[in-house]
Order: sequence, then structure tokens, then C-alpha cells
Amino acid sequence: MNAWHASWFYWAIGIAVGFPVGLILLTEVHHALVRRNSRLARHVGLLRNYLLPLGALLLLVKASQIPAGDVPVRLLTTVFGFLVLVLLLSGLNATMFEAAPEDSWRKRLPVIFLDVGRFTLIGVGLALILSYIWGVRVGGLFTALGVTSVVIGLMLQNSVGQIVSGLFMLFEQPFRLNDWLDTPTGRGRVVEVNWRAVHIDTGSGTRITPNSVLATTSFTNLSRPAGAHKLALTTTFAAADPPDRVCAMLSRVACALPQLKADSAPRSVPVGGAEYRTTIGLDSPADDGAARATFLRWIWYAARREGLHLDDSDDDYSSAERVEKAVRTVVAPALRLNADEQRSLHACARLVRYGADEIVEYAGQVPSGMTFLVAGRVQMTTTADDGSVVAISTLVEGSFLGLTALTRQPNLASAYALEEVTALEIDREHLEHLVMREPVLLQNFGHILEERRRKVRDARRGERVA
Repeated sequence: MNAWHASWFYWAIGIAVGFPVGLILLTEVHHALVRRNSRLARHVGLLRNYLLPLGALLLLVKASQIPAGDVPVRLLTTVFGFLVLVLLLSGLNATMFEAAPEDSWRKRLPVIFLDVGRFTLIGVGLALILSYIWGVRVGGLFTALGVTSVVIGLMLQNSVGQIVSGLFMLFEQPFRLNDWLDTPTGRGRVVEVNWRAVHIDTGSGTRITPNSVLATTSFTNLSRPAGAHKLALTTTFAAADPPDRVCAMLSRVACALPQLKADSAPRSVPVGGAEYRTTIGLDSPADDGAARATFLRWIWYAARREGLHLDDSDDDYSSAERVEKAVRTVVAPALRLNADEQRSLHACARLVRYGADEIVEYAGQVPSGMTFLVAGRVQMTTTADDGSVVAISTLVEGSFLGLTALTRQPNLASAYALEEVTALEIDREHLEHLVMREPVLLQNFGHILEERRRKVRDARRGERVA
């Protein structure tokens, strides 16, 4: 009966019941987190394997009425406090920052702020352990540390100055991780911010810029405001080229760029000296390189199709010999032309070229003539009801586009070049009298149109296109 009234009895009961139950619960939770590949599995394992047994041991020491001032008890309590501090730091990092979404402020928070927070928690935890467990006067310790820090600061004033400069700059938040900066020492994307420097990925390597340099010089944040970045390109044409035609061609090519920002309208203007500047809105400076390369490549082909002289150069690709050969080998078999009819097309046919991924025909537009593929492949696509682009069929050498030019109807689908494409273009008025005389040919064209309509309908409904 005396045991029921003893102070150690309830502690013993708590340890005998609570420790096994807690161990079983933490084991089940740990296994569940491991199966889900959760980041918290390691922290639950630390709690189960170390903190729970140490906590039970401390309760057992209290039940045994061992004085808390004994050195072994203090050591045991200190280890327990350190483990709690480690669990707190790692758990906070796992729940707040490691699992943060990519576009959240927690993911964009510079590493330097995380380090400051960790050091603050460690300092507070050590102060509590020294004060409550070992009875150390923390105030005097902080005074000694303050004097020591002044001495160390004078010795390492350059390094400390960089740290302070970095802190002041990052408190202002002039940039974040993944922002694009244009600095006197380099241009690129911010990939890391630490105590000493900012790491900028320039594409050809990582440039390490000290915080003190960025804090004392001007730089441009190309990512702010978001979506406002524009690429300006300057091109040169012959002085005899009509400026309005040049600007229209440049803007049309820029509108087809895959990197173009949604709801953005490119603008081309003459700047004098036969030069033209095209401004293209982009989502991010990361698209600069791809947009520039694609635009310069496409205008090389577009300028020659338009009869313009990019860099004051002429184009003699559509020669009489090439046109005659293309009419004989591609157009004549498709339209069943005799020798006289082939010769009648030599003067009105024209060879053109398209670059890879360039749009050859747009859906919804009425073509002015037919396009016969001489070399290369063209992919026909349409837009499904859910907004996705669906491939319909691939046209190869000997195929033709613009069949709806004869019926004066809009194109059923879009078409773009899978590679460099050479094609022969013939206007509608030069083909109508040749096609109308062949009822069988018209019937075949009608079957082709109906087959393409069927494929477009199936693709828009999400059905598989053969």
C-alpha cells in the first residue's frame, strides 16, 4: 500500500506503459512514411530511436529521485537537449523549405536567410542548455562573445563587410533565385546566394560575384516586372527594299515564334541606314538564345520568298532549270500534265524554301495557290477541342498543299516544315483551266479533301488518326 502513495510509482507506471506504446506508434508511423518516400521518415526515426529512449531514461532518473545536479544527469539532459535541437532544425527545414512548391516564396528564399535562422536557433538552444542545465551566466558569456566578435571583425573586416553587404542587399530583395541579372561582370540566372557571393549561371559557366560588388554597383534585374522582358534584334536589308514590306515580313515571322509571350505583338520599325529593329516580347530572358536563333534562321528563308534582300544579298535559287525539273518530276504526275501544259507553267511557277519548324500554311486562311513538295517533309496539324495540337498526317516529296485554293475555301489544318523544305508554288489562276478539264482528277481531289476533313474532325474529337 505504501507504493501507491510513493512519488516514483506513477513515474514508473508512465514509463512502463507509455514507452512501449510510443515505440509502437512511432514504428508504424515511420514505416508508413518510408513507404511514401516522405522526407519526414528520417526525423520520425530519430525521434523513435534516440529521443524516446532518452526521454524514458530521464523519467526513470526522476522516478529514482537522483539529484538533477549530478554530472551524469546533466550530461544525459544535455544530450537530450541537443537531440531536440537537431530534430527541431531538421524538421523545420523538411516541412517548410524542402517540400515547398517551386513557385512559392519558401523555395525562392536565399540560402543566406536560412543560415541566419539556423544559427539563431542554435544560439538560443545552446544558451538555454547552458543556463538551465549547467547554470552558466549567459549574460557574461554574451559579453565575452561580443568583445571577441569585435576583435574578429577587425581582423576579417573584408569578409564581414561582404556578409553585411549581402544581408542588407537581400533584405531589400532586389532579386530572387532564378531571376535573370545583367551585371557589369556577367549576365545570367541566379542559382545560389550565400554568405559571401551570388552565383550566376551565364550559360558558359557559373560566375561568382561577391555581395559587396553587387551592393556597390548598379545591375539590371531582367525578370522584373515578370513577363516584361523583350528581345530587340537589328537586321539589315537592301536600300531598295520597300520598308513597309520588310516590317510586315519581320513582324509576321516574329508572331510565329514558339517563344513569343502570349498576348504580345511584335513590332518592327526602320531605324535608318537600311536597318530594322524588331522587338519581341518573351516570358523570360532564358528564351533569348532560342528566340534569336529561330528568328534569324526563319527570316533568311522568308526574305527570299518575299523577294527581299536580307544583308543586301540576292537569291537566284528559283532558276529556270530547277523550275522545269520540279514541274516535270512533281507537278506533272500529280496533275497529269502533257509536255505543252508543263511548258505553260514554267513562267508562272516559283521555287521557295522553308526552314525547319517554319509554318508553311495556316488553318483558316484561303491559300492563293497550290504548293508542291519537291524536297523535305511537312507535318499537318489541327487544334483539338481541349486546345492541344494534334498531328494529322505527314506529307513527303510529291505531295501537295493548298488544295482548297481551287474551291476558294479556308485551309482545314496548319502545316509546318519538319526539316528544310523545297516547294514549287503555282497561283490558282494558272491551275484552274488545267484542272477543270480533267473530271477524274477533280474527283480524286474531292476524295483527298474529304479524307483530310475526316482526319481533322477525328483529331478534334480526340480520336486516333491513322
